[in-house]
Amino acid sequence: MTLLQGDSTQTTTIAAPKAATEHTEDGAQAPVLKTVRPAKPTHPYQVLRSLPADATPAQQDSAIQAAFKPEVINRSTRPDTLHLPGYGKGKSFLDVDIPTYYRESFFAKDSLFHPEISGGRMGVAGDPVPYTMRNDDVITSILLGCFILALVTFSQTRGFLVRQAKSFFYIPKSGPTTPTETTGEIRFQFFLVLQTCLLFSILCFFYTREYISETLILSSQYQLIGICFGVFVAYFVLKAILYSCLNWVFFDKKKNGQWSNAQLFIHSMEGVAIFPLVLLQVYFDLPMQSAITYALIIIILVKILSFYKCYVIFFRRIGVVLQIFLYFCALEIIPLLALGGILMMIGNYLKINY
Repeated sequence: MTLLQGDSTQTTTIAAPKAATEHTEDGAQAPVLKTVRPAKPTHPYQVLRSLPADATPAQQDSAIQAAFKPEVINRSTRPDTLHLPGYGKGKSFLDVDIPTYYRESFFAKDSLFHPEISGGRMGVAGDPVPYTMRNDDVITSILLGCFILALVTFSQTRGFLVRQAKSFFYIPKSGPTTPTETTGEIRFQFFLVLQTCLLFSILCFFYTREYISETLILSSQYQLIGICFGVFVAYFVLKAILYSCLNWVFFDKKKNGQWSNAQLFIHSMEGVAIFPLVLLQVYFDLPMQSAITYALIIIILVKILSFYKCYVIFFRRIGVVLQIFLYFCALEIIPLLALGGILMMIGNYLKINY
């Protein structure tokens, strides 16, 4: 058997069987040689294997195109007879009226056959991460807004606040007793009082979760903070109304103005003193007992300063000790106790009883 190999074709010459012989001139018998052509390649790998090792990609592509010619696919036009009993003949998938059993199958709604549909996560769900206020974007934005508001207030009314702090413990006998306030300075102090209400509301939220209940009938913790904020705003407004009504009956306009300015300054500074406590509670998990102690110290200090201003402005005369205690307890202590009772009642009402 002789094998001849060229660049792109192969020729194989084999000896014919003994029956296939040919007589020569001298009478000898010679075998008849038959040439067997190779079969047509059925895979591009066969074509590439027959090429030289240094064939370029263009030569390989030309050889593959010469070996494989595109053929026209003639699809069957015979009707589909594979249909359910009782239904008509099958229809084309391009027909909009195709029956449902042709368009849908058992796996039609499986997410594996629809990459546009989320298939979810495999496995067993773990324990949910507990809620923390340090990861709450809304609370972070509120605290950042309070910090910016305090900075803007101090930058706009720094001179006035310094003068008011210097004159807080000294009241002259004649002349103006408090620095003159502009409309902008009063507006910024009102903003600081609202900030005080908001910070106390956040502290009430922490207290409710720690000592009353972690699960409430409210759908969001923001609702509880909003309710507490409304209660604190109502507390300061009602107390201001009570002071106005009572002071206009017993005292003159000058003393009423002094007392209003002093109360506005005290409560605005109360919010500034509470702000570090809220930051420690939110971002550093300050123990609730330490937070309550800190808040009580601030509240007691505020009441002492209010008692001092009440004495200096209204009751500097001798022999009115009983009146100042009655005045202060009726307008400061009792409203404060009522505020605490209302907040406790709201927390107990909103908790879920199992």
